Amino acid sequence: MSGRQDRFDLSGRVALVTGAAGGVGRVTARRLAAAGAAVAVTDVDEAGAVKLAADISAEGGRAVGLLLDVTSADSVSAGFAEAAGELGGPVDVLVNNAIVACPVPPHFHEAPEQLWDTDFDVIVKGAVRCTQAALPAMMDRGDGVIVNVVSVNAFAFFGHPSYSAAKAAMVSLTRSLAVEYGGHGIRVNAVSPGTIRTQAWDEQIAKNPATFEALKQWYPLGRIGEPEDVAASICFLASDSAAWMSGSVLTVDGGLTAGNALMARSVEGS
Repeated sequence: MSGRQDRFDLSGRVALVTGAAGGVGRVTARRLAAAGAAVAVTDVDEAGAVKLAADISAEGGRAVGLLLDVTSADSVSAGFAEAAGELGGPVDVLVNNAIVACPVPPHFHEAPEQLWDTDFDVIVKGAVRCTQAALPAMMDRGDGVIVNVVSVNAFAFFGHPSYSAAKAAMVSLTRSLAVEYGGHGIRVNAVSPGTIRTQAWDEQIAKNPATFEALKQWYPLGRIGEPEDVAASICFLASDSAAWMSGSVLTVDGGLTAGNALMARSVEGS
């Protein structure tokens, strides 16, 4: 695609990415296609998924855009069947990336139960539905890769408790699946991003355009992450370059969770 050779070879693989119409999912679908995979671009935004698949195809990749609602078992089943039919075989690489942007009250005790239900239904149960749809064919072949997109919120408090708890559950799910299905040749890993410049931040940026500038100070590398940072890590985990990695969480956070530089300077009096 675009005359660019990707460093990770995924030729002959069929990949399915959830939540792929925008943000990290959008760039991930492009990177997987650039690496040679045939990609099912899936999202509740069907028009966005179809448009991205058309763009990938126009650039020399192979992709199909599909409506897939991870909260519906019927939609997941239909999406996986259509992906296999359109791309010539069952899914080899599953990227569980779908999230939902919900208004978040400022305090935990003010959060409605519906917020928790929605975050867990989309993030955790959505990944469960998609993984259960992918596993039988992977087990039959004795090969497959699942990459779950989690978050630094799974490991420390950075706000949004329901989202954070759901992402923590995904870490546990990653490790459980890696152990249970490793004997079938299936690798399951996760990528854990810090703050990434995506549409999920649009509402906050509208309220405070300086949000990203303020957040930069907490990152040792001095910048906010870009979707490309996460997509490259996902492609690595999906490729044979990570052939002996399973049950791992790859942190992609510009050094955020390595320590607190501002606090360290205060302690040192500098």
